[in-house]
Amino acid sequence: MADKTAKEEPAIDADIRAKLALALDVDDLVAAIRLGRQLNSHFGVAKIGLELYSAAGPEAIGAIADLGYRIFLDLKLHDIPTTVGKSARVLGALGVEYLTMHAHGGVEMLAAGVAGLDEGARNAGLDEPTALAITVLTSDADAPEHIMPKRVMVAAEAGCRGIVCAAGDLEQAHHYAPRMTRVVPGIRLPGDNVDDQARAASPDEAVAGGADLLVIGRAVTRSDDPVAAADRIHELIAGSGD
Repeated sequence: MADKTAKEEPAIDADIRAKLALALDVDDLVAAIRLGRQLNSHFGVAKIGLELYSAAGPEAIGAIADLGYRIFLDLKLHDIPTTVGKSARVLGALGVEYLTMHAHGGVEMLAAGVAGLDEGARNAGLDEPTALAITVLTSDADAPEHIMPKRVMVAAEAGCRGIVCAAGDLEQAHHYAPRMTRVVPGIRLPGDNVDDQARAASPDEAVAGGADLLVIGRAVTRSDDPVAAADRIHELIAGSGD
């Protein structure tokens, strides 16, 4: 007979899981793998940023992918077009599904990155990846109003398949580029400290606003109980359509 006193694990919605990217913002690959194993039932994507990539390099991509995650490489490339294109080609061949570049770099730079990323993935026999243009950082509360739409249009002209923006910019982003994937960082649970995220949002607010992918780090990784925090995120998103 089953133990009726045993705590039942909440069911994980696969569609919600696919919308969530776990930000592995640590400087140690062993710590990143530990977090990844702990939370891979809740997150379908893992974000490798400058900190982890600087510590472990391309090895981090393979190690985290081996845990079953799709890889979001957040290097925010911004350089001359030739350098960005060649770098993106290398990263595409490593199996990166999402790669960030700064829209501030302009159409030519972004287009070179898109072409390089696609070429690298194609040469390696991999699925078509998504180049993401960073519009306005969620830590930037002072950007002029015209910057956001301008950068979205630059990204669209360059052939980017997605953008990164704050939750408050989602409606405007959809207006200018309705077919682009919209990625939102700066996610916090209600009551959390927003830290350096001047334009933070709760997960349910971001999804209700039209976000396709949420990047979530400190709201979970800094929690005393990361799994419980991840459960709460799933609950909030599940309730956002009620």
